[in-house]
Amino acid sequence: MEEFDENTPMFVISVAAELAVMHPQTLRQYDRMGLVVPTRTGGGGRRYTMRNVAQLREIAKLSSEGVSLEGIRRVIELENQNNELKQRIRDLEATLANELMNRPGNRVFAAGGQGVESIAVGQRPSKRTSVVLWRAR
Repeated sequence: MEEFDENTPMFVISVAAELAVMHPQTLRQYDRMGLVVPTRTGGGGRRYTMRNVAQLREIAKLSSEGVSLEGIRRVIELENQNNELKQRIRDLEATLANELMNRPGNRVFAAGGQGVESIAVGQRPSKRTSVVLWRAR
C-alpha cells in the first residue's frame, strides 16, 4: 500500500484551485512564474501536493498584505533554502551521531528523568537515580 504525505502529488488543478480558493488560471500563472511548480503526469497534466496547496494559500495571504509577486517569489525561495539547510543539518547530525556510536570506548550515556543524555568519559551523572551505560575498553 502506498503511503501519502504532504509531498505526494494527488490533486488535479481544479481541486487544488478549490482548496486554495483561487481560480485554476491563477495556478497556471504561478506555475509559469515558478512560484508553485506542481509535478506533471506522463500526459503533461499538473498534480498538486498538500504542500503546494499550503504554498498557494501563503501566496494569497502575502498578496492580500500587499507583497508583490516578485517579493513573494523571493520569500518562497528563501523558505526553500531554509528547509534545505535544516535537512542538511539533520543529515549531518545523524552522520555525526553514527560516527560517535561506532567509536569503541567513547560511548557513555545516562538515563534519568530528563531522558537519555551523553556524558563525558569519567564524568558522573548528575542524579543518583540515573542508569549509566558504557562500553568496556
